[in-house]
Amino acid sequence: MLFDTNVVLDLLLDRESFSLDAARCFSRVESGEIEGWLCASTVTTLHYLIKKSVGAGKAFDSISLILSLFEIAPVDKSVLESALHLPFKDFEDAVLHEAARYSNVDVIVTRNVADFKNSSIPVQLPGNLQHR
Repeated sequence: MLFDTNVVLDLLLDRESFSLDAARCFSRVESGEIEGWLCASTVTTLHYLIKKSVGAGKAFDSISLILSLFEIAPVDKSVLESALHLPFKDFEDAVLHEAARYSNVDVIVTRNVADFKNSSIPVQLPGNLQHR
């Protein structure tokens, strides 16, 4: 399962009303129950946003934790070129989709399901993973 940036931020920034579902997802990744993936561009975005929000030390610690738990779906020229041709409104979402597809990931986990309406990969809300 490839996790969208918003789900990871929900946990790391303790976003109220979303952090509990995100924590449950992370727990399942940590226990090995599910294989967690992140898009490579998500990692750099996370570092930037966490550093801006809570400082460089917390950003470093957060990225270290993430890299110990998740596999990383590469973003290369093929992924970017494929993403350009998808009928997605947001290029970042298209890149995430293609990184997942090129990495043979079976599900995208996001709070913004509508943003992935043209996805060829099944999309789930974080709260629905507990039922999988």
